[in-house]
Amino acid sequence: MPLKIVRNDISRVRADAIVNSANKNPVCGGGAEYHIYEAAGRDELLAAREKVGPLEVAEVAVTPAFALSAKYIIHVVGPKWNGGESGERLALANCYLNALNKALELGCKSIAFPLISSGVFRFPKDGALKIALRAIGDFLQSHEMEVQLVVFDRKSFDVSEELCSDIQAYIDDNYVQEKHDDVEGRFRRNWNGNLNNVEESEKVYEAPRIRFCDFEVRSSIEDTSLEEMLATAGETFCGKLFTLIREKHQDDVEVYKRANLDRKHFSKIRSNVNYKPTKKTALALAIALRLNLDETKDLLSRAELALSPSNKGDLIVSYFITHQKYDIWEINSMLFKFGQPTLGA
Repeated sequence: MPLKIVRNDISRVRADAIVNSANKNPVCGGGAEYHIYEAAGRDELLAAREKVGPLEVAEVAVTPAFALSAKYIIHVVGPKWNGGESGERLALANCYLNALNKALELGCKSIAFPLISSGVFRFPKDGALKIALRAIGDFLQSHEMEVQLVVFDRKSFDVSEELCSDIQAYIDDNYVQEKHDDVEGRFRRNWNGNLNNVEESEKVYEAPRIRFCDFEVRSSIEDTSLEEMLATAGETFCGKLFTLIREKHQDDVEVYKRANLDRKHFSKIRSNVNYKPTKKTALALAIALRLNLDETKDLLSRAELALSPSNKGDLIVSYFITHQKYDIWEINSMLFKFGQPTLGA
């Protein structure tokens, strides 16, 4: 599980290392830091933090985790927002990278972060999120670690308002169930209204006739035996997946990392020709391969899956694919914002 966005109190998360967005001086502040101190044991943690002494921005220090479900607390001081002209963005990226490298040095296999500097330090949440996702994503391109980005609630999870509005408009334009209900309601109202002046014996309704396929197609199917149809069955999901990887001149590591999958999961796919993925795994791989919408639908169909126009998560992913935006971190941040399951991990 390389990177997962979760809604939780970070002091309740299980991980080898919990990151504390710390004050420069050894004091217990507010927000996530307060919850970490309270859950770990305020007096013990404060005493350990006092031994470390003051920290500079982006500097990290390690203390025991005491009563937390973790081995270590990695303390890092985030930058205060000063309009973006004082190197705050680079400093914030370094907070994540320094903490990740410290966790690697400690032999940690998992780590949980708050959204650093987005509270009392007033770093704009949209910008803080982008920096966090990019820094963690870059680290995971060359390292294996389970990373959780923990937010307390979705109200504190801000994404680009322009992009969010654009996606909402796309959903509104394409969300079939709402349209279907509206059309069905209008049909019923019109139908009942039109019948008001018709005698009961004259009320006749003939359903519209739908032509599913032309004569030549039906004849072709009718002339084909079951054995012949089975003999010409298409590639399986795995067969098509690895064909696409070869055709696009990519390698396994590149693909599974861009799909936000771990090595063990991808090894399972590689070793089982009959592997049936979940939809979020299949879509993550389509994003990693930068497939267009038709190619994505084809890949899903080989796993007996489909994009549904009545599923908001599917519509969000379709939006990104049709706009040729294949950043899995940005896609997952939007899925989380809209309350939908994220892709990959």
